[in-house]
Amino acid sequence: MDVTSRADEISARLANVVSRIIQTSHHVGRIAEEISLIVVTKTYPTSDIELLLELGVKNFGENRDAEGAKKSQVVPGTWHFQGQIQSNKIGSISRWADVVHSLDDARHAELLNKSMAFEKTMGVFIQVNLEKSAGRGGADPTKLGTLADGILKLPHLKLMGLMAVAPLAENPESAFTRLAVIHSDFCRQFPDSAALSAGMSNDFEIAIIHGATHLRIGSSILGSRLSPL
Repeated sequence: MDVTSRADEISARLANVVSRIIQTSHHVGRIAEEISLIVVTKTYPTSDIELLLELGVKNFGENRDAEGAKKSQVVPGTWHFQGQIQSNKIGSISRWADVVHSLDDARHAELLNKSMAFEKTMGVFIQVNLEKSAGRGGADPTKLGTLADGILKLPHLKLMGLMAVAPLAENPESAFTRLAVIHSDFCRQFPDSAALSAGMSNDFEIAIIHGATHLRIGSSILGSRLSPL
């Protein structure tokens, strides 16, 4: 595929997603402009991200530290890390990411804060585990208050709100209904950290209905995901 046809493809896909965000927001009485679209660029080449930048996209998401570190050096924008956090990668993540969506451990929060440059502040979301069983990424919903209190004491971290992924084995409507209750309770306790990062290519409209303020969308804009780099 040549550059022109790829640009046309991405432009059409992006316009479709934006249109769906606007339509769904209006349907539930929300303001579409208050919803942030993060285009997830994991496994896609830097050339795609440059095309997105030309189309006005400013928020890019990566799941792997190595990819994010490399691509963020080439393409300016706001870079979001949303993958599982590993202790030995925190120093690197702190240098290139502007926002981390997957914080679920007090120790990781402290390490991230210590790794930050003196003048820099990073936005963070606490990832909530919506799975029925333990062992998956995310904090227990009953422990969010304690984790949030700890993060608020760290000078280089700004607690933005909560993040969650709908379990593969569960209907997204059911999962995001539960998340909306968790989020509502959290906002009452932490009104200055009311953002909600939820919704991907297959369920972002449902996430909007249930209060998502940040959407993480990849394949609906960039097409079939490529093999890992």
